[in-house]
Amino acid sequence: MAPCDAASVLDLAPVVPVVVVEDAADAVPLARALVAGGLPAIEVTLRTAAALDAIRAMGDEVPGAVVGAGTVICAANVADAVAAGARFLVGPGWTDALLDAMAGSGVPFLPGVSTTTEVVALLERGVREMKFFPAEAAGGTAYLKSLAGPLPQARFCPTGGVSPSSAPSYLALPNVGCVGGSWMLPADAVAAKDWGRVEALAREAAALA
Repeated sequence: MAPCDAASVLDLAPVVPVVVVEDAADAVPLARALVAGGLPAIEVTLRTAAALDAIRAMGDEVPGAVVGAGTVICAANVADAVAAGARFLVGPGWTDALLDAMAGSGVPFLPGVSTTTEVVALLERGVREMKFFPAEAAGGTAYLKSLAGPLPQARFCPTGGVSPSSAPSYLALPNVGCVGGSWMLPADAVAAKDWGRVEALAREAAALA
């Protein structure tokens, strides 16, 4: 994440919900449930036509929500997300062009990495906070533990395959600030608009710290 006036996304909550919004009408009640459960940082992935409207609605109507955009993969995504009110940006990976766009956006950002070379390259560019993705497939806690020795200045938000059972092991690592996941948003609960269940699962996730 680039230096800025905003608090580090890595320090807002132990878990950042990774949200795929299919219906913009679900955005506000979903965000209210997450915030009520203690998870204020919400990553809305830019995978659906409703994503930008969801970011805008959550930011406008849900006090306490810190809404960001995920699956940011190009400069156009950066511009669209910031225009919709995204307060942070998350990419599954990064290129020089994408990093330049993120750095010029004025909001915090987490570029994605899965190799040591990518981490070193970001450190060279002055970026010390990043997303580790896909976490489980890329080596999980063992990989991050190995990075902590030679690269202690790098901090991560592991995302991808992280579960309630594995999250505590990630959060115990000195170079992990938070984890990303979607287990507190089961598809059947969202489909049924069971926001009470979402809030309860969010509260359990928030307690993992």
